[in-house]
Amino acid sequence: MSGHWNDLDMLEIGNGGMTTTEYRTHMSLWSILAAPLIAGNDLRKIPPEILEILTNKEVIAVDQDRLGKQGKRVSKDGDLELWSRPLAEGQYAIALFNRGESASKMTLRPADLGLGQFKKIRDLWGHLDIPVSPEFSAEVPSHGFVMLRIEGER
Repeated sequence: MSGHWNDLDMLEIGNGGMTTTEYRTHMSLWSILAAPLIAGNDLRKIPPEILEILTNKEVIAVDQDRLGKQGKRVSKDGDLELWSRPLAEGQYAIALFNRGESASKMTLRPADLGLGQFKKIRDLWGHLDIPVSPEFSAEVPSHGFVMLRIEGER
């Protein structure tokens, strides 16, 4: 359905009560769901680490992708979740999400997304391209996201 958008309320990034990892998770979740990015903090008093989260151009680009499709949870295994959002030009935004109390290794395979193989993997918080291999694995921190932009072949 087009013409309808999630409104998850304001971002609480920088208002206290969360870790930097949890603030990144907050921004990532809003972006994968294509929700409006409305900062709910005092921008006159913003620390550099919070400004870095709120102005991450690669994560904002996912939120503002012109295809306008909302992401969804693809799978759940205990506290570990895989989220996917189709993007323009056949790409995907992917989020490996760990709701648990300790870090956990997560693995993403092309078949998890209905793909034959990966062509490109980009870490949106690390701002780097990941060498392509048959699968991608990462240590996902407690309450954290690993957010990727994926290109693949069907």
